[in-house]
Order: sequence, then structure tokens, then C-alpha cells
Amino acid sequence: MTFPFHYRQLLHGGEQLCVEDLSLADLAERYATPTYVYSESYLRQRFHAFTHALGPQTTLCYAVKANANLSILNRLARWGAGFDIVSGGELARVLRAGGDPTRVVFSGVGKSRDEIRRALEAEIYCLNVESPAELARIEQVAAELGCRAPIAMRVNPDVEASTHPYIATGLRETKFGIPMAEAPLLYERAARSRHLEVLGVACHIGSQLLDLAPIAEAARRVVQLYEALGRQGIHLQHLDLGGGVGIRYHDEQAPTPADYAAILDAALGDLPVRRVVELGRALVGNAGALLTRVEYRKYNGNRAFCVVDAAMNDLLRPSLYGAWHEIWPLERRAAAQAPMDVVGPVCESGDFFAKARPLPADLREGEVLAILGAGAYGFAMSSQYNSRPRAAEILVHGTDARVIRRRETLGELWAAEEPCA
Repeated sequence: MTFPFHYRQLLHGGEQLCVEDLSLADLAERYATPTYVYSESYLRQRFHAFTHALGPQTTLCYAVKANANLSILNRLARWGAGFDIVSGGELARVLRAGGDPTRVVFSGVGKSRDEIRRALEAEIYCLNVESPAELARIEQVAAELGCRAPIAMRVNPDVEASTHPYIATGLRETKFGIPMAEAPLLYERAARSRHLEVLGVACHIGSQLLDLAPIAEAARRVVQLYEALGRQGIHLQHLDLGGGVGIRYHDEQAPTPADYAAILDAALGDLPVRRVVELGRALVGNAGALLTRVEYRKYNGNRAFCVVDAAMNDLLRPSLYGAWHEIWPLERRAAAQAPMDVVGPVCESGDFFAKARPLPADLREGEVLAILGAGAYGFAMSSQYNSRPRAAEILVHGTDARVIRRRETLGELWAAEEPCA
């Protein structure tokens, strides 16, 4: 699978960074910075690689929280994806983008009464239940609507995911899921209800998983629960194994689609059930980059800083998780490297993209850098902190570039506010 960002030779001897068949320098000039740029071809290749490896017995639900742009969702819907949502707003986005509600699963620990109602009215495939209290609320809303709510219990398998603690969700001390030991009683209760339809069991142990062994262990524990429920006369239609497959940000060895499929095949064997997986980052993460322009070079004593026009409000992951993103100049040349802190203009010491990162020592003010691996949890987590309008988003396919979200204006920062006299 070809990485979408690559250098091409220039006439004067340097090399220019491109996405698919377009120069990123040209895109930065045309659309200004900061700007997100995504490769449609890479996204399509990743989606089809996973669906091919996983086979027809698996429904691949895209995790909308990774990147919720309508154009991204629309393309995935056209290619046959289902969708994993965690809010009523994400459901509205999926429907607006042409997604099939009968291929939507609704996860998340805090579904409101209104969100549950909208999901049932849209006739989504399944609600993943995270607590006894939520089960009771879903049952009540379904009774009010005179329907049966399709549900699966999201169980917590208490498996260590070996990832950042903020994105580990499968341990008993996290807020997610129902303890495995408590699940059978809840299933019995749900099976007796006239307003609940028990479809499956779900789990998700964390994100950015590079070692798939914890996924295999969680799957085995889910299979044990599936078999125990069958002995109780509760027969499930699907097993939702979540997602969390990691990608390469720096020098990691990321699992391939075939690796992931093999792990699930080994754990699930020939169980006669539908498989559901929820992948986000694995599809869109490396399809995107954030373009940012150098505003200043600065030195505090021996510390060198490269101050750029993007900031933590545009890409939060380095500040929030200490996450590594490759940072490449748009022009690669034979120049000495020097360590620099790449930082933004937001008034927080935590506003950085990299610390002591080797970059060309002759890096100039006005030069543009590409922050790679920004397709997932980039724009989706962005904000207007420090009253900074959010970036534009551009989708590239071959030689075609389309604005799929225009840059916000200053007026839009306060459009929803009412000044008091």
C-alpha cells in the first residue's frame, strides 16, 4: 500500500513533497495555512484492504470520532462501510452523509434520552449498552416509542491493552463497559423484556494497539461469554470486537489488515455469528497531514524554536498524549540538520508539536512544514481556543483537490453568541 506523501525531484536538485499527484507547496499557496490535506486514494486502499482481509462475514464500522468530515463519511458509505458512533451529532452526520442507519452501532457511556430516541427512530442496527442504568433507560424509551430496541452489552474484559492510559478502555478501572461477571444477569433481564431485542456482545479495549495479542485475549473472553449465554438459551447474532488497530507514526511496526484478520480468525474460529469491527485511525490516520507555515525562528539560550502558525487547537495529540508526528519540510534538500522545538502561537507551554526534532538548519520564515499522521483525531479534536478559527480541510484525488471544509472566519467565532447590553 503506497504511502500518499512522497518527495519528487525538482529541477534545481531538491525534492518537493507531494500528496498523490499534487504538490503540497501549491496546495499551501492556494488554500493558505494551517490546512488539513487528505488522500482519498489512500483511504480507499486502506478500507478495501481491511474489508478484503476480514471477509464477508465481517461488518467494518468506521469509527466516526476519528474524522467526521461529511465528505470522508460519504465516501466510506459509498464503499460499503458501516459506522460506529458515540453521539447524536455523529448519527446526524452519518445520515447527512448518506450512511445506512441499519449499519450503525452506537457506543459510549453517556447516551442521553434524546440520543437514544433519535437512534431508535432512525432504526439503527444496534445500541451498545454500557451500564445497567443505561439498559433501563433504553428499555423505557423503547416502550414510549412502542418498539423493540436492538442492543448488545459492551463488556469490559479487563485486558491490558499496552497503550497510552488515556486511550486504554478495557481495564476494570476505566469508565467503559460492564464487568464480565455481571453481564449474564443483564442479558437475562434484557431477554425477558418486551421492548429489548438482544443481538450481540461488544468489547473494545483501547486504541493505537501495535501488539494484537490483547485483542486476541479479549476476543477469547467474549467467546467464552457467548458460549455461556448460549447454554442459558440466549443466542447472539453478532460479536462486536471493537477496533483499536494501530498505525505507524514514527518507527513502529504496525499490524497489517491480514495480521488483524488472522488474530480474529484464530480467536473466533468458525462460530456461526456475524463479526463487527470498529476501525477509525487504522483507515484514515495516515491519509492526512496538517500543513503549517513557519512564522519565526527563535532562540532562548541554547534552545532553538520553530514557531509555526498551527497550534494545539488545530492538532491536540502532541499536547494531550505526548504523541509523535513526523514533521517534514515541503522541500527536502542537502542541508545540515539541527534540533528544534516546533511550537505554536497559543499561550500555553503545552502548545508544541515536537521537541528537539532534527530539521533543516536553514529552515526559513515563510517555509511550510507537513505534520504527518494527522488524518485521525486531528481536525476532529480541534477547537477555537485563543479565538483561533479552525483550519480548512482539503481532499485530494489524483490531480484533483477539493475543499471539503472551508476555513472558518472570525465572524463565525462569535456567531452563536449574544452580547449583553
